[in-house]
Amino acid sequence: MEIQLHDKRFVPYISAAELDWAIGRMAKQVATDLNGEIPVFIGVLNGSFMVVSDFMKHYKRPCEVTFVKMASYDGMQTTNEVKQLIGLNQDLAGRTVVVIEDIVDTGNTVEELHTLFADKNLKQLKFATLFLKPEAYKKDIKIDYIGIEIEDKFIVGFGLDYDGLGRNLPEVYQLK
Repeated sequence: MEIQLHDKRFVPYISAAELDWAIGRMAKQVATDLNGEIPVFIGVLNGSFMVVSDFMKHYKRPCEVTFVKMASYDGMQTTNEVKQLIGLNQDLAGRTVVVIEDIVDTGNTVEELHTLFADKNLKQLKFATLFLKPEAYKKDIKIDYIGIEIEDKFIVGFGLDYDGLGRNLPEVYQLK
């Protein structure tokens, strides 16, 4: 079933069941890797709120969760400039931090976050993303946990939007 958001049409791409499976697999992988640690998960708003929510349902060990708000898109285009709109207000020294992203494409937000955490004296910093666009990602920062690798095409749903619409969709749609 096609959907329309503003002036664009989108077609089904990834089902809710596939999303749940990928997030569950990532959560288990993180739990195994961080055996015995109490990590701080940091979601990147606005897009990651649904990913973080479902990730927390699958993550069965003690943890903390907080959010930062970054912005790098205007409509369907990256601005190539990342703005930090809401920052961190807790001491993370000596902690393991896992940043949870909805999607990594250019990597500009990952790079900005890597810089943001560089002087926080973390035990370790890891990055997790539900979607990775390997064709578009050209940064040297490792993405430690990847739910699904996708083509470099515009998608909406499950937290991802087109000019504010589509975040609430329980599955992912691709531009037609």
